[in-house]
Amino acid sequence: MTAPLLQHIRQSDWLTPERVRGYAVILGIASLALLVNSYLKAMGPDGTDFLAFWGAGHLTVGGDPALAYHLVAQEQVQTGTGSEGWFAFVNPPPFLFAAAPFGALPFPLAWIAWVVVTFALWAWAGIKAFPRLWPIVLVFPGALLAAGHAQTGLLTGALLVGAVASLGQRPLLAGALIGALVIKPHLAILIPFWLAGAQQWRAFFAAAASAIGLLLLSWMTFGTATMVTYADSWNASAAIMRAEDPEFYLRMATLYSQLRLFVPVPIALAVNAAVALVMIVLAFLSWKRFGGDPLASGALVLAATALTSPYLFNYDLPFLILPILWLVHEGLRQGFRDFEKLGLVLLFLAPYATRAAALPLGVNLMPLASLALVWLIWSRGGRN
Repeated sequence: MTAPLLQHIRQSDWLTPERVRGYAVILGIASLALLVNSYLKAMGPDGTDFLAFWGAGHLTVGGDPALAYHLVAQEQVQTGTGSEGWFAFVNPPPFLFAAAPFGALPFPLAWIAWVVVTFALWAWAGIKAFPRLWPIVLVFPGALLAAGHAQTGLLTGALLVGAVASLGQRPLLAGALIGALVIKPHLAILIPFWLAGAQQWRAFFAAAASAIGLLLLSWMTFGTATMVTYADSWNASAAIMRAEDPEFYLRMATLYSQLRLFVPVPIALAVNAAVALVMIVLAFLSWKRFGGDPLASGALVLAATALTSPYLFNYDLPFLILPILWLVHEGLRQGFRDFEKLGLVLLFLAPYATRAAALPLGVNLMPLASLALVWLIWSRGGRN
């Protein structure tokens, strides 16, 4: 009895394309219900993270973008929606270009518009990379989690996935998309090493030009006062990171955040730095490892990004759809390895499941899922 059951799990032949599509429909229906619940909560007294983005956009459209980083002004605007909670805005000034159009809308409409637009951009990028796997894209729990929070993960995910998918044919576009990550630069920490290792200099310099150009354009558009007050907002970010609230770190999805729960800060930083160095080496070598395939090496880099950055939440992880899709594509093309199908199912669910289990378990296991994803991709190298 044990041997047939183990064989059944090892091969997972029951996981046919037809069943995957069926499960996707079920997951999609359940996710829509959860999304409606998230919207109703966001309109309630507790508020939502999106208040910070909407408040920044609203103040920018009002004619004084520097107030986006002013805590008192943000509190007044955000609580004016009926929310009792409010949130500091700490994103760099180029993000105001994205926030301003939504700040011109009433908050309830802005929430819906932000989720629809950013989800559509992210889904378009994922489906363009792997058209046949579109049902998996549309119900990826990492994206649905970001949608429920109306967070930035869908926008940054669209930039990362779009850049990787474009690099082979349109390196200048890929570079421009990477440069736009100046709105959340810690997500691009491995990209320069990846592009340098691949000698993709056009994309490398396009990324630099895009980032610098967006910074200069935001300076010219929003003024020096906005740049100065943004620098002041670093104090708010530092205060958040100095917090000793375990629940804050359990909501994060990084190795550093989980180590902070158990070891002193210097040790947590040292371990994270050591892991980051390993990921930098892998990113640099990935082009050679995968024979110059930008999708394969890019999949490795995106998976490694989740292990490298010290500051990520589960809703920042929609970009992990590309590494997962690449492994599914390779499995369909070359055959799945033992237990790989089941492993991919678990990794697909991991962004949502690890977040849901973090508080009861007292640890967020997403770093282990990210490590498994890196290993699965790297071990596929040289098989083409």
